[in-house]
Amino acid sequence: MKRETQNILLILLGGALVKIAVNGDYLRYVKPAQQPWIITGGLVMVVLGAVAIVRDVLAARAATAAVPPDDGHGHEEDGHAHSARPAWLLLVPVLAVFLIAPPALGADSVIRTEARVPASAAAANSAAFPALPAGNVVTLPVNEFVSRAGWDKAGTLNGRTVSLTGFVVHTGGSTLLARLVISCCAADAFPVTVRLRGGEADHLASDAWIQVTGQVVPGTATRDNSYTPDFTPASLTTVPAPKDPYEY
Repeated sequence: MKRETQNILLILLGGALVKIAVNGDYLRYVKPAQQPWIITGGLVMVVLGAVAIVRDVLAARAATAAVPPDDGHGHEEDGHAHSARPAWLLLVPVLAVFLIAPPALGADSVIRTEARVPASAAAANSAAFPALPAGNVVTLPVNEFVSRAGWDKAGTLNGRTVSLTGFVVHTGGSTLLARLVISCCAADAFPVTVRLRGGEADHLASDAWIQVTGQVVPGTATRDNSYTPDFTPASLTTVPAPKDPYEY
């Protein structure tokens, strides 16, 4: 691969990073706080590639030396071929971003990874969970709901109607509502899950996004079931997948 091609690929890769950072697709892979770093990294790649192209063009114009003679054994050609091969790997992430656009993690990741309560819940257990806001229906992140169901000895969820949003997972004869929680990026994601009673979501496809309102079944989130509380829905509706599919 010629240097010019390598530099163009570097510019394309940097441009791909800037693209996903601007249109929001980066949220499939990292948390929102990483956006400035993605933009910065992409711009650095674009600048480096552009500088290298300009430098090579100027060097070519100023070059006066003849091309080094070949010794007749093809060593120079083989050396260039081997050294250029790794540069083609730059094409893989470029094509992945521009053509494939891998989706966010979903039901398959939940099935392969044991659900658990966020680590912050253990720390919160040493102090009382704050009371839920007043209102007929309280909207909660799934990870907070699971944390309260598994660790809140005061039972602040008991008897309260809450609204949860997540995607459907069918596993082990149960239908779950799930969200993936990340600390930095999708590589460290772990699921938090809620078992839906009543069968209203049993016919929905895995990864379908839903919003449910209802109440927790007290005492159902235990260590033995990976802190997956039972939830009795009063209403259930399908919703579009959110732009940011993860919780933090």
